[in-house]
Amino acid sequence: MKLTVFAALAVLAGISPAPAADLRLGLVGTDTSHVIAFTAALNDPASPDHVPGARIVAAFKGGSPDLPSSRDRIEGFTRTLREKYGVEIVDTIAELCKRVDGVILTSVDGRVHLAQAREIVAARKPMFIDKPLSSTLEDAREIARIAKAAGVRWFSTSSQRYAVLNLRAPDLSGVDVWGPGPLEEHHQLDLSWYAIHEAEMLYTLLGTGCEEVTRVASPDADVVSCRWKDGRIGSMRALRPYAEYGVVLFHKDPKGQKASMTATSGGYTPLIRDFVKFFQSGVPAVPNEETLELFAFLDAAQRSKEAGGRPMRLR
Repeated sequence: MKLTVFAALAVLAGISPAPAADLRLGLVGTDTSHVIAFTAALNDPASPDHVPGARIVAAFKGGSPDLPSSRDRIEGFTRTLREKYGVEIVDTIAELCKRVDGVILTSVDGRVHLAQAREIVAARKPMFIDKPLSSTLEDAREIARIAKAAGVRWFSTSSQRYAVLNLRAPDLSGVDVWGPGPLEEHHQLDLSWYAIHEAEMLYTLLGTGCEEVTRVASPDADVVSCRWKDGRIGSMRALRPYAEYGVVLFHKDPKGQKASMTATSGGYTPLIRDFVKFFQSGVPAVPNEETLELFAFLDAAQRSKEAGGRPMRLR
């Protein structure tokens, strides 16, 4: 990269260039605890989890009256954002977009993400979409389509991806993952509500290329068995009401496959670092194609459940 004349003279004179100004980010949807975690990490330099480079400066409340986890928590989270962190609360997404360089779509309800993304895309703002990307495969693909047509960069992932990132290995023949799997009646892809964390773990470790899934459902748990095109096999167990996260890794070996097991828990800091880098560079930490295949995986799992456990290929 070529230095400007001023910058070159400053370097020769031993003067450090001034740091770039923090990016101004906005929140769409204040009905999840994630907005407090994200804002604390970005806006509070004294926080042990502080991530430099960006600040939350504005938020649009949003909210879903028919969803208790949205309706019953939104006012408290909004008050904390305004009173503790000085975040401006605005009345519309269009008004928010005028004040920011990028948008974090944090609405807890995946059903509203497409409509909200349309407004963000119309303002030509890059966006990180917090989990779940949407509540249906069709909405996920439409978000991708409108963003591509407008030249707007985006990405979406779960913080749980980062709990297993360092476990990826070229010799994996398969993995079993598990974690909490409470369901939400309004979400058409019911595993997208919470078990998306386990799906993110699965895709982080095995990557794209899933071909077929089979889902067995019961009141206490759902198990999704999946086959990749290259023969690797994965499984995902969503436990209710809640459970710890964990993973078993199966490694290829000339003397026979080996297995190792670990419990996992993800924090928000690696995710926040990645979405700040995304807003700075425009390069998503997770390829859009992988996220869309993950939703095709959830869609196939839903169709398998509705068909009484028959195997389903990804659409």
